[in-house]
Amino acid sequence: MRDNRKDQLQGTLDLLVLRTLSTGRSMHGYAILDRVEQISREVIRIEPGSLYPALHRMEDAGWIRSGWDVSDNNRKARFYTITAKGRKRLSEEEEHWAILTAAVARILRYA
Repeated sequence: MRDNRKDQLQGTLDLLVLRTLSTGRSMHGYAILDRVEQISREVIRIEPGSLYPALHRMEDAGWIRSGWDVSDNNRKARFYTITAKGRKRLSEEEEHWAILTAAVARILRYA
């Protein structure tokens, strides 16, 4: 279990990014932000100032890899894809999330 709030928030961001990339498409940062916002029906918004350091951290950890390509609007952008190590980490994060949300649900029911 994570020890502090920062780790918890990083883990949640990792979970969202890795899950978004797990569809198999490579995506640039803005597309990741847009997809999370779209799927969450605009409830979850990730700030670019949080996303890009997280992407660099996840790339350093070997969970994602990146390469330069041209985006739909014809701009050069760094595109990210999930790695096998990232898929393993995604599975761990999903398991942690399930445990955490079940615990919160119990507290909400019985506290």
